[in-house]
Amino acid sequence: MATYIYETIPSSESEEPIRFEVKQSMNDDALTLHPDSGAPVKRVITGGYGFNVNGNEASTPMPSAGSSCCQSGGCGCG
Repeated sequence: MATYIYETIPSSESEEPIRFEVKQSMNDDALTLHPDSGAPVKRVITGGYGFNVNGNEASTPMPSAGSSCCQSGGCGCG
């Protein structure tokens, strides 16, 4: 099971979004509504630390989108 971060979609500029985590299978559809309030939500994509295939923490963090590595094409995403 993966843990996904979701955020409510504010209905006005003065309303703050609320973030929450949900454990879901990777095969599950993304949520569209908050499970308790029914407010519309979107899945939030965040940078991660990264793990090796065997589950151990990586020795260095993975570069995030927009980092100098990605901008120069050094990580293969540019």
